[in-house]
Amino acid sequence: MTTLEEESLKLDNQLCFPLYVASRKVISLYHAHLKALDLTYTQYLVLMVLWETDGIPVSELGKRLFLDNGTLTPLLKKMEQQGYLSRTRTVKDERVVIISLTETGKNMKEKCRSIPATVGDCLKLDKEQVQTLYLLLYDMIRQM
Repeated sequence: MTTLEEESLKLDNQLCFPLYVASRKVISLYHAHLKALDLTYTQYLVLMVLWETDGIPVSELGKRLFLDNGTLTPLLKKMEQQGYLSRTRTVKDERVVIISLTETGKNMKEKCRSIPATVGDCLKLDKEQVQTLYLLLYDMIRQM
């Protein structure tokens, strides 16, 4: 192998590694707060989408969260059993399932209200750094 190839295989030279570690660390910060509410991070993401737009098709939810139906279906079934949401098929097309919040799901919004700020305070980044990181990550996602 050439020196360039050797360098490209070093862990410290991989963009994916700090992204992976940062993601795990940030999610673990959320986990500490969500555990008390008996929510997983992915369930929290589902609730956030539904708090913005209640009564959306599973396909739209999947697009927003970058998750496929195989991942979403068991997650949504569990959240339905927990009483956070309901799943109903449309009359026009029974293949389309609409996800809607229950009162319990709507009430979770108040319980989760302080989580973003609390986690944000743990990141030790100023507002400008957060905005730059946000823009870079979403730009990367769009390009992929």
